[in-house]
Amino acid sequence: MGTTCQICGIDPDSWGVVQSCLDCFLFNCPLYRFEYSTDIATFIAKARGGMCTIAKTDSLELVTHRANYLLNHGFGSYHIFHNNCEDFAIYCKTGLLVIERNGIGRSGQAITFLGAPFSAVVSTPLRFLMANPWGLVAVTVGVYSVSRFAADIGVRSDVAKVEVEDLAANLTGRRT
Repeated sequence: MGTTCQICGIDPDSWGVVQSCLDCFLFNCPLYRFEYSTDIATFIAKARGGMCTIAKTDSLELVTHRANYLLNHGFGSYHIFHNNCEDFAIYCKTGLLVIERNGIGRSGQAITFLGAPFSAVVSTPLRFLMANPWGLVAVTVGVYSVSRFAADIGVRSDVAKVEVEDLAANLTGRRT
C-alpha cells in the first residue's frame, strides 16, 4: 500500500482509468511522445512499436471529451493485448476501435511483442535471401516492419470510428 499523492490525490493502488498528476503518471520513468499522422517512412523508421501511428488525431475538444467521459464511465477490463493504456490513449486521440473481437489489439507495443518472434518464424522460408547474417537481419526486419504497418490502426480494415457514449454503453452492457 502506497501513500496518496499530495498533488493529485491519487492512491498508488488505484486501477482502471484514473486522473493523476504527471509525477504519478510517470512514476520515475521517462516520458515518450506518441506521434499521430506520421508518414509511412517515419512509421517504418521507428523500429519499436508503440511510438507512432498513421491514424489522424481528432480535435483537442473531442479528445478531451472522450478521456473525461471514459474517466467517469470506465474503459473496460485491462488486458495487455486488447485493452491497455496505449489502447485508451489511441482511442481518445482518434476515436478508432478494432471491431473484430478475435483480432489483435490496437496496441503497437503488444504487436511488437508478438511481431518480432512472428517475423523470425515467417522469414524462415526466405532462407535463399539469407546467405549471410546481414541477409537474415534484413529479411527479419522487413517482415517485422510490414507486419507492424499492416497492424497499425490507421491502415487496418477492421476498425471503425466509435462515439464514446456508444463505447461506454457497450462496455457496461447498457444503452444510452
